[in-house]
Amino acid sequence: MQNDIKKALEVLKSGGVILYPTDTIWGLGCDATNPEAVQKIYKIKKREDSKSMLVLMENPALLERYVDEVPEVAWDLVEISTTPLTVIYPGAKNLAANLIASDGSVGIRFTKEDFTTRLLQRFRRPIVSTSANISGEKAPAFFDEISEDIKEQADYIVEYRQDDVIPAQPSSIIKLGPGGQIDIIRK
Repeated sequence: MQNDIKKALEVLKSGGVILYPTDTIWGLGCDATNPEAVQKIYKIKKREDSKSMLVLMENPALLERYVDEVPEVAWDLVEISTTPLTVIYPGAKNLAANLIASDGSVGIRFTKEDFTTRLLQRFRRPIVSTSANISGEKAPAFFDEISEDIKEQADYIVEYRQDDVIPAQPSSIIKLGPGGQIDIIRK
């Protein structure tokens, strides 16, 4: 795993795209503060850049660096969640502009998975996490389901967990609105 982290860090720092295992499904990732790197992922996925992508972080204490105001309910949601949860926060900041939704929001998930946690601790910035598929196609449940087209376009493919055949599920998604309003986007 250490070698994978080292190589993935080099790619992330140089503005490249990695194909990596997350706490949910395999994802395409890049530096979430680098607009050129984010654009590469939109191109790989053949996805309109008006469809925002989420970011992974390893520590909730960093949240206020990337969101103007964190609603109180967000802390409770992050603390009590026992499964991967993406929360869409209003008022995104300090991220690539093409990663932020037209309403100014951004989806953030705190990972508890070993590889991504260590990678994020070393990188010290959030990374994009979007399913490793062409937009509109079925998300791969495990590594062997990822298309060759996606694999060929990644700058680095993490070896760790490629043989894991336990089908993974995407995260739940909740959007926070004014006054603590909660909208469930995906269970």
